[in-house]
Amino acid sequence: MGSPGSAPAGTARGGWRSRQRLLLVAVVLVVAVGGLVFALVGGRSAAPTERPLPLRPAGEISLPGDSSRFDYASLDQARGLLFIAHLGASEVVEVDLRAQRVVRTIPNLPGVHGTLVVPALHRVYATATGANTMVMLDEDTGAVVGRAATGDYPDGLAYDPRRGAVWTTNESGGSETVIDAATGAVRGSVDLGGEVGNVVYDPVADQMLVPVQGRGDLAIINPATLAVVRRVALPGCQHGHGLALDPESRLGFVGCEGNATLATVDLTTGQVTATLPVGNTPDVLAYDPSAHRLYVAAEDGTLSILDRTDRAATLIASQHLADGAHVVALDPTTHHSYYPIPHGSDGRPALLEQQPAP
Repeated sequence: MGSPGSAPAGTARGGWRSRQRLLLVAVVLVVAVGGLVFALVGGRSAAPTERPLPLRPAGEISLPGDSSRFDYASLDQARGLLFIAHLGASEVVEVDLRAQRVVRTIPNLPGVHGTLVVPALHRVYATATGANTMVMLDEDTGAVVGRAATGDYPDGLAYDPRRGAVWTTNESGGSETVIDAATGAVRGSVDLGGEVGNVVYDPVADQMLVPVQGRGDLAIINPATLAVVRRVALPGCQHGHGLALDPESRLGFVGCEGNATLATVDLTTGQVTATLPVGNTPDVLAYDPSAHRLYVAAEDGTLSILDRTDRAATLIASQHLADGAHVVALDPTTHHSYYPIPHGSDGRPALLEQQPAP
């Protein structure tokens, strides 16, 4: 979801996106002369067959601001509050899903990418990517209550509840910064040896996991010692970015931006058990544990839905949902899903709400 380097707020994914655009130009040139497109694309998976989504609209909430890029969203399930990073506007938008209204916008968060609400602490954490900073917000008032320096290009966030620590993924910096969730003090960092994707806490094994794009693997980190204890190779997965877990089934799901693929990883054996085609440039993943259902939102607006049966994920649907619908947030109680997009039904920014079709 972030972009490497020091791209200005509102850009899509910086360095990697630039390389992707150059690749597309090269592809066009090759097509013009009848060249080998396949070789240049680098083994991209065949596009998934379009299958209708098992969803129906449940609402649409108008969002403030311009139609620039939105990024991560994080839900306080008990209170029905959704915090959305409006990257292009450098602000976080707080939405009351029950009242169907915007509560407030929190400005002055340069190039904000990540948002993470921790209800137990009444805190919201946001990565101000343009300032290489993690900002701590009061969930009740939106006031800034602390800041912490991170590595280069902080993007996604995860919370370790056992140690009261927030982890920030420094995408182009190739590291994780570990921050005290209460005080904002930096506890340490983990160098992962290459550009990194999103970090996730595994509550069953008490470990942190993060795909390392620069190495083509999944790093497993001991959160007590901040040491990488294991690396899982990700064959068939180019530029792993998004990550979701089914902790009880010991499965991990990695969205592979470079070849439009979802990789399923057996966390017990350390093997990739399947790779499946999804939308172009999969970005945000969300897993519904009680429904055993995975949502994969891609940059091209395609939403892919997979059901987990036994120890495998089966693709059941893949369809264009909306332009700019590369972010998904999920309420595991209602099974409703939410998608901030730059252009709603009236042409202005909106939050789409979808519910499972009967």
